[in-house]
Amino acid sequence: MPVEHSNKRAIGAKQEQAARHYLEAQGLRFVAANVRCRRGELDLVMRDGDILVFVEVRYRASDRFGGAAASVDRRKQTRLLAAAGYYLSRHPTDLPCRFDVIAIDAPGRMQWIRQAFDGD
Repeated sequence: MPVEHSNKRAIGAKQEQAARHYLEAQGLRFVAANVRCRRGELDLVMRDGDILVFVEVRYRASDRFGGAAASVDRRKQTRLLAAAGYYLSRHPTDLPCRFDVIAIDAPGRMQWIRQAFDGD
């Protein structure tokens, strides 16, 4: 694995850990991390009371292309929906679900976007 790719993965893991700690401090409970399937990946699965929350963690060192939040485009949303469907097929629940985004921009500004997009 090239050094640059390895470094990006380490940075991503660090940002996901920071997001998890932030959400836990806000009262959410950790359920799972890095749920992968053929069509996508869920960074974090959390519980917010009686709601199952699929969390996408996005980090951008620069806002040159719109920043972290802007990087969750329609294509990424489609992949998140597919990954959530995969997760729910293996962990059925009657809980309502939502999709949140934790957007982290350098130098570590964190923005929690609840109900970032509809899962319809």
